[in-house]
Amino acid sequence: MRGSPSWGRLPGAEPQWLAIGSRHQALPERASMLPWGNGRSYGDSCRNDGGVLLAAGALDRYIAFDPATGIIEVEAGVQLAAIIALALPHGWFPAVTPGTRWVTVGGCIANDVHGKNHHRAGSFGHHLLDFELLRSDGTVLHCSPTEHRDWFDATIGGLGLTGLIRRARMQLQRVGGPWLRGDSLRFGSLAEFFALSACSEPDYAYTVAWLDCSASGRHRGRGIFLRANHAPATVAGPQQEAAGRALRLPFTPPLSAVNRLSLRAFNTLYFHRPAAQARERLWHYRPFFYPLDAIADWNRLYGPRGFYQYQCVLPAADAETVLDEMLARIAASGLGSFLVVLKTFGAQRSRGLLSFARPGVTLALDFPNRGAATLALLDALDRLTLDAGGAVYPAKDARMSAAAFQQYFPQWQAFARYIDPKFSSSFWRRVTGSTTA
Repeated sequence: MRGSPSWGRLPGAEPQWLAIGSRHQALPERASMLPWGNGRSYGDSCRNDGGVLLAAGALDRYIAFDPATGIIEVEAGVQLAAIIALALPHGWFPAVTPGTRWVTVGGCIANDVHGKNHHRAGSFGHHLLDFELLRSDGTVLHCSPTEHRDWFDATIGGLGLTGLIRRARMQLQRVGGPWLRGDSLRFGSLAEFFALSACSEPDYAYTVAWLDCSASGRHRGRGIFLRANHAPATVAGPQQEAAGRALRLPFTPPLSAVNRLSLRAFNTLYFHRPAAQARERLWHYRPFFYPLDAIADWNRLYGPRGFYQYQCVLPAADAETVLDEMLARIAASGLGSFLVVLKTFGAQRSRGLLSFARPGVTLALDFPNRGAATLALLDALDRLTLDAGGAVYPAKDARMSAAAFQQYFPQWQAFARYIDPKFSSSFWRRVTGSTTA
C-alpha cells in the first residue's frame, strides 16, 4: 500500500495500482484509469478512488539531450530534479519550474505548471516542443504546435485525462550556473507589494512574495518580496548552501502542528529575521525555487487528517481589494500556513484548454483539515474568487463545486471531447457529475 495518492493526504478510497514502464506498448484493458507520476498534486486531480492509477515512475529514461541547444527529450516519468542534475552542469535549467523539483515531466504537462517567472516565460506548455500520447485503444499521437495541435492544446493542462504521455521534448533555458542574485525586501501592505511587482518585473526574471497570513489590523498584507536573476558563471556562493541536504519528518504527529499559536509565532519571527531585508543577495537555486524540498515529507506536519491547499488567480483590476478581504477572513479564522505565496501572472495566454495561469495575481496557501470550519472558509474564498471573475487551480483543489469549476474553466465541455473513454479521475467526476470520463 502506497498511502495517499496525493500530497494533501486527505482520506479517500484506495485505488488499484498498476505500474507502467518503458516496455509497455499498450495500455491495459481496464476502465477508469488515470496516469500517476509522483503524487505532488495536492487534491484529487491525481486520484482515482476505486479505479486504477497507472504509476508511470518507471518511464524514467533519457532519450536525447543536446548541450549545444538545450533541447532535451525524456520519458514522462522523469522528474525535474533529474533533468537539473543532468543539464545544469552544461549551463541549462528548466525554463519553468513549480515549487518542488520532485515532479514528473508528465505531471508538469498535465497541470501546465507555472513558476516565479510567468511574467517572462509563461507556463510549462510554452516550452514544450512535442510529446507522444498513447490512447487506450492503442493509438499513438505525436502532438506538437503543428501536428495534432488540438490534442497538444487539450493535453497541456488536461489533468492526465487525454491519455498517457509517454515521452516529451522541451526547450531548456541557458543559465550561468546554480546561483541567483537579487533582493529580499520587506513590505508592509498589499499596495507596497503591487508597487514592488510593477517596478521589479521589467528587470528581474523571477518575482514572488511571502505573506504573513496571520497578521491583522494595520499589519495585514505585510510580507517579504523576492526578486532575482540567474547569476553569471563567474559567481560562486557559500559551499554549505550548495551542499545542503534535506531533512526528513520521520512521523506524522497525532494532531496538526499548524495552529493559531505556531502560525503566529513562526510568521512573526520569519518576517523580522535579518535575512528578510537584503540587497544583492545570493541564493542557490534549491532554497530559492524549492524551499519546502528542504524538508522531505513536510506534508505530515498537518497530521493524520491531511490538509487543503487553496490557490486562486484574481484579475488585476480588483485584486488588491479582494486579497485584503481574503486575508482578513483567513487571519480571523486562525487557519493558514507557514508558506503563503503571492505573485503576478503575465499576459501570455496559456496553450491548454484547462490551463490555470492567466493574467492577474495568484495567492496560494495551505489549510489544516479541520472539517466543517476549513470547508466553510474555503467556500467563502471561492465566493470572493467567483465574484471577482477569477479561478481556482485544479492541481491544488479537493473540494470546489461543479458550478464553480465550470465558471472558472468555460472551455471544459470543449475539452471533454478529448478525454480518453477509459480515463477518469476523482476530480473530474466531482466537478462534472460524471460517473466515468
